[in-house]
Amino acid sequence: MATDVRNPLLAAFRPEARNPFEEADANRWGRVTSPRTLLSRALSVPLILGFTVFLPLFVASRPGDGQRDAAFWLQLLLTMYAGARLSAMVLTSRRKLLQGSFWLFVYMAMGVAPLAQAVLGRVPTPVVGPRSDLTLAIGLVLLGCTAFDVGVLLARHRPAGRAGGSRKERRPVMAHRRRLQLLTVLAFLCSSVFIVKLGGPAVFFSSRQEIIAGIEEAGVSNGDGQAGQAFLRGFGTVPALLALLLYTRWLITSEYARRKVSIIVAWAALCVLNLIVNNPVSNPRYWFLTVMFALLFTVFPVSAAMYRVALSMAVVVALLLFPFADRFRYDEKNYRPVETTSFLEPLALKDYDQIGMFANTITFSESGPGHFYGRQLAGSVFFAVPRSVWPGKPRDTGVMVGQWMGTVNTNLSSPIWAELWIDFGPLGMGAGLLGMGYAAARVDRRYAKRATRRAPSGSLISVVVPLVAGYSFILLRGPLLQASGRVAIAALCLALVATYRTDKSTTLR
Repeated sequence: MATDVRNPLLAAFRPEARNPFEEADANRWGRVTSPRTLLSRALSVPLILGFTVFLPLFVASRPGDGQRDAAFWLQLLLTMYAGARLSAMVLTSRRKLLQGSFWLFVYMAMGVAPLAQAVLGRVPTPVVGPRSDLTLAIGLVLLGCTAFDVGVLLARHRPAGRAGGSRKERRPVMAHRRRLQLLTVLAFLCSSVFIVKLGGPAVFFSSRQEIIAGIEEAGVSNGDGQAGQAFLRGFGTVPALLALLLYTRWLITSEYARRKVSIIVAWAALCVLNLIVNNPVSNPRYWFLTVMFALLFTVFPVSAAMYRVALSMAVVVALLLFPFADRFRYDEKNYRPVETTSFLEPLALKDYDQIGMFANTITFSESGPGHFYGRQLAGSVFFAVPRSVWPGKPRDTGVMVGQWMGTVNTNLSSPIWAELWIDFGPLGMGAGLLGMGYAAARVDRRYAKRATRRAPSGSLISVVVPLVAGYSFILLRGPLLQASGRVAIAALCLALVATYRTDKSTTLR
């Protein structure tokens, strides 16, 4: 009688899988295969309880001046739900970079931090509307998260004709060797212009306030028009990062590349260039987070352990370090450190204003303007059109709501929930997040299948997905208009190097 491989008790007596593909299948069917698997299962219970129960309840039990009303309990429910989903992402047998990034953002920016704000009764950005708008915002975030999960479930059902391998597998998109060299030259040219415009490399190690002042002095940031600044910063940072990721992938996966002095020299030069233009001093924290995520998963393309450690440690970093990581935003005269003995206060006083800004967006919409039916999205898609050509071009949603609120600082977030809601209402928001879940699950599945040790060195998906996973923090935080510039520049760079050809004369080997 044949052994049922789905039965874990019988499967435990089968020989242990030796290669990564067999080990992945073994984990998928619940087969006990290695001490690492046993260890991860032993750690699963405290991990799930920690993210889902202990941390949310610990934050909720702290003393504070916040109201314990419907908004508070709904926020606690959202935090626990996001914690359960983040735990599932950490413990999955497949590396799901896009879904993992989504739930990491939700857990921290829409869960734990707003829960701490609800407990303390303090927020980084004032919530100007009635309490009912805040309750509605939290409920809509929870609805959007549920829609995202529904999209993931729908993605599990493959279209007819693909199951069983009856349809040909699509050819992978590869990086063209000559075009990669062209991208490298373009990266050095663009970054050099960026460095010269701002007055030399030294300014990149001072503060972001100095960077902004340098951009204004260069004459590319003129009043309300931010397109020039976006292009300068985008072309100065994105091509350099993409070229570095592609060369890093090439060196890690190819013995031929590790023997070529020219490739090693090019990679080292790109490292120095990125150290200047993409360092944490001169860039916003979310962009540097993008750089680190992209590099981490490019350097460790198949390590499930590194994936789990990255998601788990990111929670600790977001709790303890991220609120203080704005040390280089201002110069010495304008920097005001937060002095506190509680880890909750920085979460309430710093940049986690996503829930509050969603509530303010609802109040703004209900005060008269209503929904925009795609106008804000059109402004993000056509971000490159200058206001001199399009006088009625929409502003950033966060800036628009901030100006309506009368705040001095209008550099405010506008999470994807708010962007979708203000354009298309609750149904459009739910549909948008359902589509995001569906797309994330499909891309994650394709990435897990192709980003393996046997994948070609020039496989673009092995670089693009880690980059998108890192940049998703910026897209989810919003506003979309601010995030659109680097997306478009990255798309142009990828289109430059992409090819379907797989012959040795064109691809990385």
